[in-house]
Amino acid sequence: MSPGDEQGYTGYDDTGHTRTRLPENDPYGGAPRRGGRRSSSRSLVTVVGVVVLLIAAIAFANRGDDSSADGSADKGNRPRAATTAASGTKPVETRTGTIPSGFAHTEQGAQSAAANYAVALGSAEMFNKAGRDSILQAVITPSAISDSEAAFDKAYTAAFNKSLGLSDDGSAPKGYTFVSRTSPIGTKVTAATSDTATVEVWCSGILGLAGDKSTNPVTNSWFTITMKMEWAANDWKIITHSQKEGPAPVPGDDRAAGADEMSKAVNEYGGFTYAR
Repeated sequence: MSPGDEQGYTGYDDTGHTRTRLPENDPYGGAPRRGGRRSSSRSLVTVVGVVVLLIAAIAFANRGDDSSADGSADKGNRPRAATTAASGTKPVETRTGTIPSGFAHTEQGAQSAAANYAVALGSAEMFNKAGRDSILQAVITPSAISDSEAAFDKAYTAAFNKSLGLSDDGSAPKGYTFVSRTSPIGTKVTAATSDTATVEVWCSGILGLAGDKSTNPVTNSWFTITMKMEWAANDWKIITHSQKEGPAPVPGDDRAAGADEMSKAVNEYGGFTYAR
């Protein structure tokens, strides 16, 4: 992933009107909401801008790759929900840095690897050069690491970080909490051989800067990451990956959290190791 980013995707057309409960005051400071049209428009522009940058980063990192994630499989070969249901297999117990590793040399192992790699590629560490290189070295196939690092360096620039309210090195300003997390919802294999697999990971993500005067509040998005993987260095590794919008559900009638509540949640709730 990429820059989760990835994130910030729109849902389906013609789904009707929905309502979202918001606190009486702006979640991240400012005057009370009255109508919300101008604030919503400004937030939408910010989110769309971030999404474009994140998708561009992924596309840049995978330029020249014409592989397709649709698997070109006929309807009879499409995976059923049951084929990717939880199997009860224990998650791996080894790690490369903070990223799970040592997955089984099976389609199920490839799905577990892809889910965990989606989390890593959508993390806040991707916005820092040292953290990003560490992630790429852990999840990218050895022959593609150098090209991936160079490509992502051109995408994750100081200007990109500044657009999110971050410092040049990707750190948040004092008093603010930067949030970038990806949570896999499900996985499926669309193509596979004994040593390769194309895996799609359906994800939800949150991205933004939590703080009293943040102009980039934390927002939610839905997207699907496609990873072409190979068995290398005794583990599943990514050859190429791409990202597309959705599928996104209709927004619920949830109250938006305030800046303190969001920062507290991010600092107190840890992530997961994913296994099918």
